[in-house]
Amino acid sequence: MGVRKPVPLVMIMGPTATGKSALALELAHSLDAEIVSVDSALVYRGMDIGTAKPSPQERVRVAHHLIDVAAPHEAYSAARFCTDAARAIASIRAAGKTPLLVGGTMLYFTALQRGLSPLPAADSRLRENLSARARAIGWRELHGELAAVDPAAAQRIHPNDPQRIQRALEVWHLTGVPLSEHHRAAATPPQPPPAVKIVLSPLQREDLHRRIAHRFDAMLAAGLVEEVAMLRRDVRVTAGSPAMRAVGYRQVWNFLDGDWSFDEMRERAIVNSRQLAKRQLTWLRREPDARWFAASRTPVRRIRDFVYAAIE
Repeated sequence: MGVRKPVPLVMIMGPTATGKSALALELAHSLDAEIVSVDSALVYRGMDIGTAKPSPQERVRVAHHLIDVAAPHEAYSAARFCTDAARAIASIRAAGKTPLLVGGTMLYFTALQRGLSPLPAADSRLRENLSARARAIGWRELHGELAAVDPAAAQRIHPNDPQRIQRALEVWHLTGVPLSEHHRAAATPPQPPPAVKIVLSPLQREDLHRRIAHRFDAMLAAGLVEEVAMLRRDVRVTAGSPAMRAVGYRQVWNFLDGDWSFDEMRERAIVNSRQLAKRQLTWLRREPDARWFAASRTPVRRIRDFVYAAIE
């Protein structure tokens, strides 16, 4: 008896607000699939409205993995995602079903397919030292120090991004090798998992912008401000928590702090969502062997037929 070929992964990728989750639910039954979320915000419990998390009814209809697996005060890394996703994929395949990976966190898709850089673990003492220095002289000064030892990383990291500045300096101090060099030396798995890759793309930029604005307004109407207020009651959750960097959440947090008016918060969240979508599309254009479909204009039947033909 020959060795049975593993069921290929089916990946649905695309920028925010293009209907990836709805498409996945439509495809899941015909493919006999279970969904693996590839979303850095859906992992967090209590963050339902601002992440457009699948409803309990949808999660009963189709099994979902990697949703609600972390508390909002915890960090959730690409490395942890790869471990969790590999476990979920193996479980789905063992049940004879198709793993359907869906989301817009392109770093996670890349890490799963092409591996991660071998980076050192976090060092709490060093991080506290860097944070103390930042409180004394400011993150912009530390960004200047990063530019001296790792100009490529400093060019990529914004001076107002303390977490990434801290991590880049941490890697330099722990290894003596710039973070950018670690990235260039990233190990690639010898056999990337076979995957059928679908990209949902907006027909026009204006169409995507309208969808983004409509989606955020729907989140506000559904109680996003109240959701963030509830999260703030946990003293372990702060403005610097990784979960609160999610678009929408950090703007509402600033609104609740009194930094912005409601209208300014809404506008900033929509603009940041547009910028996120732009970055996602830039990353997706470099994704090899992906088939692009027009979001909201392509019949599900056509995408399903493409998947069937690719799997056979």
